[in-house]
Amino acid sequence: MEKYIVKAGILIEALPYIKEFNGKIVVIKYGGSAMTDDFIRAKIIEDIALMKYVGMKPVIVHGGGPAINSMLNQIGKETDFINGMRVTDEETMDTVEMVLSGGVNKNIVNLLSAHNIKVIGISGKDGKLFTAEKLIIDDGDLGHVGTLTNIDTSLLEVLLDNGYTPVISPIATDTDGNTYNINADMAASAVASALKAQKLIYISDIPGILRNIEDEKSLIHQTTLKEITQLKKEGIINGGMVPKVDFAVEAVDSGVSSVHILDGRVEHSLLLEIFTKKGIGTIIKKEH
Repeated sequence: MEKYIVKAGILIEALPYIKEFNGKIVVIKYGGSAMTDDFIRAKIIEDIALMKYVGMKPVIVHGGGPAINSMLNQIGKETDFINGMRVTDEETMDTVEMVLSGGVNKNIVNLLSAHNIKVIGISGKDGKLFTAEKLIIDDGDLGHVGTLTNIDTSLLEVLLDNGYTPVISPIATDTDGNTYNINADMAASAVASALKAQKLIYISDIPGILRNIEDEKSLIHQTTLKEITQLKKEGIINGGMVPKVDFAVEAVDSGVSSVHILDGRVEHSLLLEIFTKKGIGTIIKKEH
């Protein structure tokens, strides 16, 4: 009997959050190990399905680096990187689009559909959702890697208004019709900002922002834009975390209520983050 009382208590704890977020848009950047581990992937999909069934409006923006690497290896295509970014020539771009929009995207759609969720997979090309331009860096030519210049949410709004959960592949075109690969963190931030989402959630392979990268107990549970600036100055936020946090800051500056960075390897990480008082990751807000 006691275990059932505990379960009931968990449900009651979630009730205020279910009420608060009913009808609200939550953008989820889905990537990392949560995409490649079968067990964790199933739990993430279950979490998203539950979010939908309790009245939230999830929008998924996904990556797919491991799947791209696997396909490029299969076809014998070598990959170069500059500052951690993939150099994407025309042949590589064709492969990236095939894997992201044709493979990864439809796999997510299929998994959500198995929970009787109305879901549709699109890329940033559809409905001119994403318009991009070539990303220019000082250290070399990245090829078909882009940065976003415009977001048109018309298609997303139609889908959400009709009860669909959009799953978005971060592929875009420029005004001349050239195709570009877009950083999924950037794409998710832009979508959340344009939709004025309640939350943007980055599913990652780390617990969140750590004061000491070697100590998971040093997790910063909540921080603000002002504190983020200081954490960067102190070098606490560094390396690969910098661009993710910068995109998070852009989203909050644009009106997103909060951005969450959490470890997708934790079972039911989304539910623990959204429907419990403390959460499990880092929350970034404009102010306390």
